[in-house]
Amino acid sequence: MDQPGLGLSAVSSLDDPVRGRLYRVVADRARPVGRDEAAAAVGVGRPLAAYHLDKLVELGLLTASYQRPAGRGGPGAGRPAKVYARSGREFAVSVPPREYELAARLLASAVDGDASGSSRAALRGVARQYGADAGRQGRPAEAGHPGAPQALRALLRQHGFEPWQDEDGAVYLRNCPFHQLAAQHPGLVCGMNLELIGGMVDGLEASGMQPRLAPGPGRCCVVIAAGGPASEMSKTGAS
Repeated sequence: MDQPGLGLSAVSSLDDPVRGRLYRVVADRARPVGRDEAAAAVGVGRPLAAYHLDKLVELGLLTASYQRPAGRGGPGAGRPAKVYARSGREFAVSVPPREYELAARLLASAVDGDASGSSRAALRGVARQYGADAGRQGRPAEAGHPGAPQALRALLRQHGFEPWQDEDGAVYLRNCPFHQLAAQHPGLVCGMNLELIGGMVDGLEASGMQPRLAPGPGRCCVVIAAGGPASEMSKTGAS
């Protein structure tokens, strides 16, 4: 986590409408984005897009690299194009200063250190109930109709999971809102996420959507399969 002064500079820079929209375009893509694509998506000229994208790199919000377009290589392929991706850095701003992250780390350590397992069971129960309550509040008028999966993705976006759906209908989550905690307490946090999202599915009555643990690089440990089998938590160390 970066220092408060750096975080304030980075976050406040997104108040610029063009810069904020460019950041969102890059952040929403599962692959690096070139200047032309970003400019077209926002509706600005390429030079203006390049200026703001490079400023976002300077602030640590994006990273830049160079790559050739797919299918082009060798002599005559031209110079590699500059592309942008969301940075792995995190920024938090609190005025006056607060230490919610420290409190979360201490609480997670305490739960993980409870040899009886009762604290972990209580956490999962609370996460499930919270998810179910959130799901009921966002439930479509006709539960179980085709709008339920869309309502689930909207609820996941609201909680910072950044869902995207593949061709088979499975929903992957590009972001874990608890990334730092998950890195330190993977079994605890992944199990909590599974219960939280399972509760959302229950509350929405999104029949056919089955959350399961399937950790992968650069995303949340939970995948929501369309009609797939329920997760066996013990296989992923979340028990």
